Amino acid sequence: MCPSYRSLLVTLDPRGTDAEALRKRLLELAAAHQDAPQPELGRLVKQPVCYGDDDGPDLDDVAAHCRLSPSEVVARHIAVTYQVAMLGFAPGFTYLRGFPSALATPRLRTPRLHVPPGNVGVARSQTGIYALGTPGGWRIIGRTRPTLFDAARVS
Repeated sequence: MCPSYRSLLVTLDPRGTDAEALRKRLLELAAAHQDAPQPELGRLVKQPVCYGDDDGPDLDDVAAHCRLSPSEVVARHIAVTYQVAMLGFAPGFTYLRGFPSALATPRLRTPRLHVPPGNVGVARSQTGIYALGTPGGWRIIGRTRPTLFDAARVS
C-alpha cells in the first residue's frame, strides 16, 4: 500500500485476489475509521539544507514573489517541523506537510529537464525534496546532501 494526501494505492495480484471483495472491504475499513484520530508522528529526522546560490537558484524569485527577503524565506521555511505527507511522482520524492502559506509560489512556467537529487523545492502551497535526478517544475530554494532514496538499499 502507498498512501497519499487523499488516496491509497493498493497493489494486488489480480490472479489471486477477488477485486470486488477487496473493494468492499476497503470501503468498510474507510467508513469504520472515518473519525479516527490522526496517527502519531514517526521518528524525527533532521535534514540539513543549504539555501540559495547554486544550491537554491530560485530562492531570490521565491522571495520576490512573497515580498520577503531571501533570509526571511529561509527563516520561515526552516521554522516548521514538517511531516512526510507522501512519497510520489518519482521514487523517494518527499512531499512535506506543514509548508507556510506565506511562501506559496507558482511552479516554473517551463519545467527543468533535470533537477539533481537532494534539491528542495516549492510549488504552490507545497514543499518537497527531489530524491532522484528527474525533470521538475518546482522552484529550487535549497539542497540537502544526504541520500534520501537508494533503490538498492535493503532496510
